[in-house]
This record gives sequence, structure tokens and C-alpha cells, in this order.
Amino acid sequence: MTKGRMEAFSDGVVAIIITIMVLEMKVPHGESLAAIKPLAPVFLSYVLSFTNVGIYWNNHHHLMHAVQHVNGGVLWANLHLLFWLSLMPFTTGWMGENHFAPLPVAVYGIDLFMAAIAYTILVRFLLALHGPNSTLAKAIGSDFKGNISLAIYAAAIPLSFLASYVSLALYVLVAVIWFLPDRRIEKKVAK
Repeated sequence: MTKGRMEAFSDGVVAIIITIMVLEMKVPHGESLAAIKPLAPVFLSYVLSFTNVGIYWNNHHHLMHAVQHVNGGVLWANLHLLFWLSLMPFTTGWMGENHFAPLPVAVYGIDLFMAAIAYTILVRFLLALHGPNSTLAKAIGSDFKGNISLAIYAAAIPLSFLASYVSLALYVLVAVIWFLPDRRIEKKVAK
């Protein structure tokens, strides 16, 4: 089975997710800077989520570049990832509208954690399909970035009930870790 249809569908879903997130931002009533101030948490939540969705889109693109084909298991694993990403507008909006209150920050973290697990599952299905000597397997290696991200998310979720801004800082840390495209795949595909 070719990978093109899965890539096109994933790109479309990601585009819709980003569109929904921006449409959730309400226009301020008033023309002064004071009218914008209450929207700061909503905007900051949007920036973080846009960055996270963009990171997934970018790394998904690189992942698909390193594989030759997909199968039914990969399609379902990809849908699993898209499911968690599709919740991003809801968790983003809830967190921003409630000014980073502990429970919405924890739920946002659960969404990030589950998306990271889903991405890991997608990678594992692709590795199983393409084998241990594939370009993808060589590029992924021990997946330190993926594993450390999961650990940070797992720590940040319960921490949000003690210090939600520390949890947010940890979510930003993971985004910083992944901000640049995964060069492991680019290097292996270029060879």
C-alpha cells in the first residue's frame, strides 16, 4: 500500500486542527491594549499548541520520507495520532480560557502525552513493517528524544496541580527539544 494517501489525509487533518484553533480565538471588544490583555493566556496557549501541532506535522513528514509503504496497522496507528492531535483545539481553548488553571493544564498535558505515545506507536508500527535494517530504524536509533519527552510529560501532568506554570514550562521544554526537524531522518534519507 502506498503512503501518499495517508500523508495527504494527515496533512488535511493537521490543517483543519490549526484552523479550528485560530478560529477559537475571539476578537477583543475595544481598541486599546487593555482590551487585549485578558486574551493573553488564550493567545499564549494558541502559540504553544500551534508549535506542537507544527512539530508533529514536520516530524510526520520526515517519518514518511524515510518509509517506502504502509499497511493497515500503520493506518490505524496514524489515525490514533490524529485523534489526539484533533483534541488539541479543545484542550488549548480550555487551558487558555481558564488562565492556566491546574486541571486544564493537566488535561492539556494528558493530550500532549497521549499524542507522544501515539507517535511512538506509529514509529513502532513503521519499524516493524520496514525491519531493523531500514533507513528508518537506523535514523530512529534508541529514540532518546521521544523517551525523554514522554518522561517530561509524565512528570508535568501531576505537577500541574502544585505549580501549573512549572508544568507549562516543561511543555515548552519538550517543544524546544523537538522544534528543529529530526535531523536523524534527514541525514539517513540523504545518504
